[in-house]
Parts: sequence; C-alpha cells; structure tokens
Amino acid sequence: MSATAISLPRRFASLVKLEHTVFALPFAYVGMLLALADVPSAADWLWVTVAMVGARTLAMGLNRLIDAEVDARNPRTATRELPAGTLSRVQVAGLCALAFAVFLVAVFQLDPIVRWLWPVPVALFVIYPYLKRVTWLCHLWLGAALGLAPVGAWAAVTGELPWQSWALGGAVALWVAGFDFFYSLFDLEHDRAEGLQSWATRFGELGVFRGARLFHLGTVALLAVAGLGLEVGLLYWLGVVTVAALLAYEHSLVRPGDLRRLDAAFFTVNGVISIVFFLFVFADVLL
Repeated sequence: MSATAISLPRRFASLVKLEHTVFALPFAYVGMLLALADVPSAADWLWVTVAMVGARTLAMGLNRLIDAEVDARNPRTATRELPAGTLSRVQVAGLCALAFAVFLVAVFQLDPIVRWLWPVPVALFVIYPYLKRVTWLCHLWLGAALGLAPVGAWAAVTGELPWQSWALGGAVALWVAGFDFFYSLFDLEHDRAEGLQSWATRFGELGVFRGARLFHLGTVALLAVAGLGLEVGLLYWLGVVTVAALLAYEHSLVRPGDLRRLDAAFFTVNGVISIVFFLFVFADVLL
C-alpha cells in the first residue's frame, strides 16, 4: 500500500476537522435524551451518531470545495488540503458523495419524519459557503445549521417537533453564531480586503464582542425556556448554570485589543460546554 493511500484518511480527517464534531454531536444526544426523558435505545444512539457524522462531513467537505479559491488567497487558510494540493477536488467531491450516502442510510433507519426532512440540512450546507460573499448574516445561517442537530435528533426518535425542541435548537444556534463572531476576527483584515462579509467586517471588533455577549445570553435564556417546558430535574438546571459560567469564562479570555487567547476561547471552551451540558442532561435522565 502506498504512502499516499495510508495518509489519505488522515488528510480527510484534517480537511473536515473531525475533532470539531464535539460541538454539535453532544447536543444531538441532548435532543434525544430530552425528547424521550429516558435513555435511548442502542439503535437510536448508533444511527443518530452516524447521521451526525455523515452530515457534518458533508457540510465541511462542501465548504472546503466551494471555498477552495477563497482559502487559497488567505494566508491563514492557504495551507488547507485543497489550496495546498494535498487533496484534489475529485477526492473531496468523492468524500462528500460518500458522506451524503452515509447520512441517507442513517436517516432511513430513524423515524419516518426525518426521511422527508433530510433535504433541509443539506440545503443549508450547500448555501452557507456562498453567504459570506453577500451578507454578514452568514453566522446566523451557520448557527441554524448546527441548531438543527438537537431538533433533528428529537424528531428522529419521537417523530415529533414540539416547541421545546425548537427552543433547544435556538439555544444551540445562538451559541454557535456567537462563537463564530469571534472566529470571524481571525480573518477581519483579509475579509475586508477581499470584500467578504462577516459580523466583524460589518460591526468591527467591538461589535463582535457585543454581539457574542447578546447571543450567548440568549443561549442561556433558551436553555432555561426549554427546561421550563419539560419535566427536568436539578441536574439539568445545574447544567444550564454551568453553561452560563463557561460562557462567561470564554468571554473573559478575550477582550477588544487582546485576542491572544482567542484559540482557547473558540476551540477548547466551546468543546467543554457541549460535553459538560450533555453529561448533566444524561445524569438528569438517569436519575
């Protein structure tokens, strides 16, 4: 077996940032747990996980394909696999096709309602990469795409979409959009030079901080609203308080004019938020 074939899975994993699945997957599990108020079956755990991994791989693959030329002109992203030439467009398109097939197989093992709704997230994935070319609201679209994780998982195990599922999805959407505001600061000067749109290019660095704080307050509020509409216990509420504390800590790591710890705020803290909240909800359901 050639060295290229051996390294291909590693390159694909790097392309789609497989480790960032931690942002959305735990919230999909939260959607299942709260929908059932019980521990899901092994089959539900399996197929929701497969659907999530397939969907996220498809989304990231499409993003990299559509943005390949934009990435090539940005010093921060020029080393990504497509601009650097370590993966070809055909290879990435093949990965997208495989991910789409895996997603569909998983969807058809779950409640019939999601067999009709699967085009919705796929449409969001296709449209998202183009939005930064036309609107600074692109972050909200990304938030909506990830916010569908708990909503879709809820529907996948119950066949229903009550308002509580949408409150949970809205919390995730605001959380993701808020930390994506911070992420847009990485490319602020480049995006301005290229004529690309983002919250940062529209409102500046100070506007990013104000917007992220507002959205993350909304996240905590919607988690509380969802809890009020469900029969949850003390551990759920401790989870909400912990999320609020972690978001406050995230905002303490960076301030206008001092972005040295932006990587830690974006990647580490947000990964901890999703996992910790899932663990609180899981424990609440068990008890």
